[in-house]
Amino acid sequence: MCRRPPSRPCPPCAPRGRPMTGQSSNSVSTTDAMSSPVQLRDCLVGANPIIWSNDDFDDLAYDVPLETILAEMRGAGFAGSELGHAYPRTPATLAEALGRHDLRLVSGWHSTYLASKPLAEEEQGFRRHLNLLKTLGARVAIVAECTRCIHGNRHAALGFGETFEPRLSEAEWPKLVAGMKHLAAVAAAEEMKIVYHHHMGTVIQAEGDLERLLASVPEISLLLDAGHLAFAGIDPVAVARRHAARIAHVHLKSVRPEVADRVRREGWSFYRAVANGVFTVAGDGCVDYPAIFRILAGADYRGWLVVEAEEDPVKVPALPKAKAARAYVRAQTGV
Repeated sequence: MCRRPPSRPCPPCAPRGRPMTGQSSNSVSTTDAMSSPVQLRDCLVGANPIIWSNDDFDDLAYDVPLETILAEMRGAGFAGSELGHAYPRTPATLAEALGRHDLRLVSGWHSTYLASKPLAEEEQGFRRHLNLLKTLGARVAIVAECTRCIHGNRHAALGFGETFEPRLSEAEWPKLVAGMKHLAAVAAAEEMKIVYHHHMGTVIQAEGDLERLLASVPEISLLLDAGHLAFAGIDPVAVARRHAARIAHVHLKSVRPEVADRVRREGWSFYRAVANGVFTVAGDGCVDYPAIFRILAGADYRGWLVVEAEEDPVKVPALPKAKAARAYVRAQTGV
């Protein structure tokens, strides 16, 4: 594993020139909010409950009641929600819970282990997930390959660049590609799409691996998560421009570059990075969202825009942050 960090800030963040100090307030960039907004037609704005309660780490507000999450989500102005660990997985029960707050189900994360587990087993779990999503009206299924992933390990240092672990071996790539093609066909038969989520601490973190996967499996679409891309040292604007036609889902979060730089220099784990505020919402941090919104508008993107940012909700209260992010998206996109 290559853990020697660079001595400079996360490259995609450096040009933005808005250094953040520690964890921010719940304000957003008024400069960005006033800069030539675009119009995104037929888009809806949702939220991920990780703003309120972290799915991976039980000391980051893991036990926030579902009713609190949904009530505040709707109160902040969101139209839909992705799944979280507190959400029931029975379609009728979930529909009732969302319906009480006039929220729609947007989508939900599904971990795949296509490179390391039998395809039949993987398909069975994916079909259950797909059925829940489709029954409640979602049209995209979020997947990420989690073979040997380390983002849930509190002590494993994140690697960067093209030479770190976990990486897929050449023997594992054909299994991942064939498996993704198969799951994409399963989804297509249900009139749904797979959207692939590039994610820190997984085998698809390096830019070269993301490009290889997208080139090898044209049947899948891209979930554009600019926060994870920027954190990995990848230019999210360039990725959005290069794959604009394949973007079928969008997560809106940003990165605090000075925290990302410490992660690299000091060999932090994903947990430590999150707990210390590496992520923040769109309109804060360093990701150039006005440029991304222009690319989405040019591609006539009509999917969901989902606000998320895994932080410590005790240090950065969820509701003010969610409201600020919602206002920023409205100012930038008209939705």
